[in-house]
Amino acid sequence: MPTFTVFKGQKDGRVRKSDVTKPALTGDQIFLRVTASGLCGTDLHYRKEDIALGHEGVGIVEETGPGVTHLKKGDRVGWGYEHDSCGHCQQCLKGAETYCPERAMYALADTDQGSFASHAVWREAFLFKIPDALSDEAAAPLMCGGATVFNALHAYHAEPTETVGIIGVGGLGHLAIQFAAKMGAHVIVLSGSDRKKDEALQLGAKEFIAMKDAKEVKPSRKLDRLLVTTSAQPEWEKLIPALAPGATVHPLSVAEGDFSIPYMPLLLNGIAIQGSVVAPRYIHKRMLDFAALHGIEPVIETFPMTEEGINEAMDKLEHGDVHYRAVFKV
Repeated sequence: MPTFTVFKGQKDGRVRKSDVTKPALTGDQIFLRVTASGLCGTDLHYRKEDIALGHEGVGIVEETGPGVTHLKKGDRVGWGYEHDSCGHCQQCLKGAETYCPERAMYALADTDQGSFASHAVWREAFLFKIPDALSDEAAAPLMCGGATVFNALHAYHAEPTETVGIIGVGGLGHLAIQFAAKMGAHVIVLSGSDRKKDEALQLGAKEFIAMKDAKEVKPSRKLDRLLVTTSAQPEWEKLIPALAPGATVHPLSVAEGDFSIPYMPLLLNGIAIQGSVVAPRYIHKRMLDFAALHGIEPVIETFPMTEEGINEAMDKLEHGDVHYRAVFKV
């Protein structure tokens, strides 16, 4: 039986390659050759698990199943965190399949498939054609990082007249700055120090506030929307006064523990806390089209798709040394 390579987590935290038998394609399954993969912070959570890693994939269609209707051999496609859903519940029918009770998500389903791999098998329904304006390595981090920040803005009706605050200039934050700026928002970046100020302004921010030694946060305009892209929760006592009445807070990074925010200011100012995950498919496609139209690309470091390359990049990410997204290339 033909096989292909995936890179799996191990108990010792060192990623190693493994062989997977290529299945006979059924329904709308597609067999593709991986050309690039982004490395996401979520991948670090599964580094010690016996699963195929990676969920920011780009590749070329090599073979199609009998139920495939739109994609063909040679097409360039990408995929992200969600692989499948039931297709008939209310969430699926209204275009919110990322909340389907039967959703198939990275690390919880299809654990023999990943984007750290030579090939993969996925459903056509959850693959996205990559616009010609985006290279493989630029498109890969958009499959999760880009879809996460764009969804927070698009699904919850960000307007071009808004003032959007973004905490953190990292893998998510540097993409959020670009998307919000190109949507027409007045973007204010909040970070620990001034170290990334120049780069944040180049990416589209209008203002930059270093928070570490500041007793209070005083932007030129109150924030209508705040995207939290740091792994640790910010000092809410400093930030609450900077929020406009009716502001929405979007916690976007993965963290343990509880979300804690001052209670009475939340009530008195009508502040909303909006949870979200990656984009449903219709928003994901819009995100790719928007990025291609406006020239939005991640700032990346590239590594080879090998055991050595993957482990090196994951070590760097764990120590906070990646600028800003790592991408594996075949």
